[in-house]
Amino acid sequence: MIDAVELTKALIRAPSVTPADAGAMDIVERTLAGLGFACQRMKFGEIENLYARYGTANPNLCFAGHTDVVPVGDAAAWSEDAFAARVVDGVLVGRGAVDMKSAIAAFAAAAAQAIEAGQVTGSLSFLITGDEEGVATHGTKMVVEALEVDDETLDHCVVGEPTSSEAFGDMIKVGRRGSINAEITVTGVQGHVAYPHRAANPVPVLLRLLLRLQTRKLDDGYPEFQPSNLEITRIDVPNEATNVIPGVASARLNIRFNPNHSGASLAEWIASEAEAEGRDFSGSIAVTPQISGEAFLTKPGPFTDLVAAAVRDVAGRDPELSTSGGTSDARFIRALCPVVELGLVGKTMHQVDERAPVAEILQLQAVYERLIARYFEAFPGE
Repeated sequence: MIDAVELTKALIRAPSVTPADAGAMDIVERTLAGLGFACQRMKFGEIENLYARYGTANPNLCFAGHTDVVPVGDAAAWSEDAFAARVVDGVLVGRGAVDMKSAIAAFAAAAAQAIEAGQVTGSLSFLITGDEEGVATHGTKMVVEALEVDDETLDHCVVGEPTSSEAFGDMIKVGRRGSINAEITVTGVQGHVAYPHRAANPVPVLLRLLLRLQTRKLDDGYPEFQPSNLEITRIDVPNEATNVIPGVASARLNIRFNPNHSGASLAEWIASEAEAEGRDFSGSIAVTPQISGEAFLTKPGPFTDLVAAAVRDVAGRDPELSTSGGTSDARFIRALCPVVELGLVGKTMHQVDERAPVAEILQLQAVYERLIARYFEAFPGE
């Protein structure tokens, strides 16, 4: 059997700050191989990834997660060494305790229990990446593409992101809004402030464009989703002098959008607004969009009911089925199968003194155990 808390400690002690692996993936691979999983390492660029499968029959229930973590930040502000994985008054402190090494350990422990009990009548699999906290170009996205090429079938997936809001089990994620970033650069003509007719100031053009974009109401929401929102995240004018009209000004923005939109439609809208604003401007406006993911929803049904029932059995509460929050690697996995996210309370993720109560890690293991057992009862396969 696997001790989920001890495995979490071992994973935390591998300081796998993106893109470093620091041996974390080796720990996961050894653990799963010891349970009889066929393990396939996939390295793309400098990122370590792992796909492991127990069994060959259908259905295939996949667990997805990531071993990489965000930087520590101010190490001196931590009450404990961020990678020492100490338990203080029943609480495990360490970078990755919540997001999300504990979930990997809890599902591995649950898988071990299910295998020993003979409950796995289909297959269990793990899709683990080292690139979720980074740019996410060489992680789950590429693993999913490789699995598609190999005709590997995932029937359903659970992602171990910290989804609980205030208390363990109060929320699971059944979808996410999409995300698009855009960088806007307005190039004019630098000149002396006393001779504006000899210059073309890009700053007013940029500000008017941003106002055009910011004041549009994107939508009133979508069933199960919040309204889409645009946020300006940065404005830059590289000009130190007070008597110089700058030659360039730039800005960045992000839009989190529901299924009323696609990343492509929003990119086209931003470009069209830029074109309209620049029509009478002697300079140029360049828009560079980057679509991080599309909005998606796993509709309520037997799978979401099964996950909610497992939470109810252990935590004694009915979880909210939510689409709130940022993006996750579920946005890539949804191309293969229905996906939900279920994990610990996320209040301290990415913070100094990230921490998870030991009792909640064990509760999460218990939820995963019930989920696995119920899954192969509800989806018996061929």
